[in-house]
Amino acid sequence: MSVIEMMILGFLSEKTMCGYELRKKMEQLQGDMRRFSDGAIYPATARLTKAGLISERTDVRDGRQRHLFTLEPAGREALVEAIADADGFIVSDFNRWRVVLTFLSVVPDKATRDAVLRRRYDLLSRKDVHFFYCDAGNPLTLDHIDDPYRRGLVTVHDAYVEAELEWLRATLGLDGNRPGAEG
Repeated sequence: MSVIEMMILGFLSEKTMCGYELRKKMEQLQGDMRRFSDGAIYPATARLTKAGLISERTDVRDGRQRHLFTLEPAGREALVEAIADADGFIVSDFNRWRVVLTFLSVVPDKATRDAVLRRRYDLLSRKDVHFFYCDAGNPLTLDHIDDPYRRGLVTVHDAYVEAELEWLRATLGLDGNRPGAEG
């Protein structure tokens, strides 16, 4: 399932919406980083409708026609499964992870939600994982960077990762002194 489809199903899990509302919600979730066109929304809603995951009906309001989309039970099941199975790139990529985290509450089982969070925690806790690399493929750390702006980027990133780890430890009930230790 694409991230766009996951966002559509996720927002429709909250209420029935028209394409314009969906697009605005998706843009709010992605911030200034991404704009969505009708050319991205409507092909995705067509695929989801064809798959029986959402339904569509036409509504006329103030003389204007709009398409309203509703999440079907099969769509909720597909959304829950996609979020519960989130791993790999969808857990390591911040934008994809933000989508998973936004809709994690639709997963009814706490143990399953915690397993998703634990995959992210385990990834961020690994000492051999770096998010910035030089051309030779070696990890790029502050002691390798002279440019003050790139140093700033790494500093902010490292602070973000540490803040997320702290939140994950608290949410998962992990002992903050030993990564992976149960609290």
